[in-house]
Amino acid sequence: MRSGGIVDFNEHTATEAVQNSFSETPDVRLQELLNTLTRHLHAFVREARPSVQEWEQAIEFLTAVGQTCTDTRQEFVLLSDVLGVSMLVETLNEQEGGTESTVLGPFHMVESPPRALGDTIDLVGEAEPCVVSGRVLSTDGTPLPHAEVDVWQCNEKGFYDVQQPGSQPSGNGRGLFRADAEGRFRFRTIVPSHYPIPTDGPVGRLLKATRRHPYRPAHIHFIVQAPGYMPLTTHIFVAGSPYLDSDAVFAVKQGLIVDFAESDDEEAAARNGVQAPFRHAEFDLVLSAERAA
Repeated sequence: MRSGGIVDFNEHTATEAVQNSFSETPDVRLQELLNTLTRHLHAFVREARPSVQEWEQAIEFLTAVGQTCTDTRQEFVLLSDVLGVSMLVETLNEQEGGTESTVLGPFHMVESPPRALGDTIDLVGEAEPCVVSGRVLSTDGTPLPHAEVDVWQCNEKGFYDVQQPGSQPSGNGRGLFRADAEGRFRFRTIVPSHYPIPTDGPVGRLLKATRRHPYRPAHIHFIVQAPGYMPLTTHIFVAGSPYLDSDAVFAVKQGLIVDFAESDDEEAAARNGVQAPFRHAEFDLVLSAERAA
């Protein structure tokens, strides 16, 4: 009801009242995002009809998510991942014709150390050696010389360096490479393991409450960039790894599953700076040209 120009805030007027409060927002896109968020959030509340206690619990959960974030842990990214939001955003923004993208994940928290082509990112050297190689190409097959290839992965026990600062050297499993003049990249590593995402925080408690497992299949992360092309954030997944069919963050795509084949070729091993037998994964990373403004 109106009284002296005042509109009562109720179930029927709430959404319009909040959206009207954003009417002077100078950034048009920000206004659009806030209006859309308000519409869908209010629709959720109307449909679910949470009690005051339930809404307080939701706020307490989100508060705990924020309080769990540190310089080396991003619990909000983890929450976005397990709800499938990260992958949905990636899918909606995917390159046309390029390699499929996947989630950034919560462990790209430190800069990868620059390394020369062929260097190892395994600073411990306890597992079976592996060579990863390929090309960075445009969608028409043209090599992209000197493209930047940023990689990071867990170790053979399923932990990233930032999770074990006392037992893994800083930068273990990480490397920043430049492709050669023909767009080729190559580095040495070990085959990563499948692993559970962190479960000692609020996101872990959410998974437990919903009886979901926390595991991700074995994979290596990539961010690939070249001038004039859209950056690519993706993984390659180890063929045959457990949990390919039930990744906790919904990131597996058939085209990103790669065979890490075992090789006894001593000549190839010597050429790559490893000993036979070793594992070898080879694939191309394809970038799409930047869209015209």
